Amino acid sequence: MAKTPIKYYLVDAFTDSAFKGNPAAVCLLEEERDKKWMQAVAAEFNISQTCYLTRIPNSTSPNTRFRLRWFTPVTEVKLCGHATLASAHTLFTNGLVNSNIIEFDTLSGILTATKVPDVSPTNVSEVQNGGVTDCFLIELNFPTVPAIDFNSAEASLVSKALNDAPLIDVKRTTPADDIFVIPQ
Repeated sequence: MAKTPIKYYLVDAFTDSAFKGNPAAVCLLEEERDKKWMQAVAAEFNISQTCYLTRIPNSTSPNTRFRLRWFTPVTEVKLCGHATLASAHTLFTNGLVNSNIIEFDTLSGILTATKVPDVSPTNVSEVQNGGVTDCFLIELNFPTVPAIDFNSAEASLVSKALNDAPLIDVKRTTPADDIFVIPQ
């Protein structure tokens, strides 16, 4: 494949200040690239997440749709919240989509990002008076993961690991075996 420059953005998610928050590299691709190439680029960026967006043309969905993949410096991952937020932010703020809803086709299924007006106290009167505001929030919709009961014999070990904190419940997911703890 010929060397083709790619457009990319470094985005700090969860902040409005430079050099704070969670960084993600958002790469805009004209066409799909192979996994080895994407992994090499992610290793070169060497930040927690590098993601790749490829527009899906002629989708049957009424919303703009992109293929989205996430890579750490060492492996591809199935889901990353802050890099999804960074991707949506990049597309919305740079005028790369003409709608308020974006669909991302990912290894975890279809994720949606919705651009919603920011009606914080600082700009609510402008919005109420029909004014245009550049301030917006992004609402993300992720797939649900079923949780099952955690082995009660092992729940005491979780409490002990948390300095004997009292717990309301402990659940785990399958097949990843992530543990969710609800402290008292």
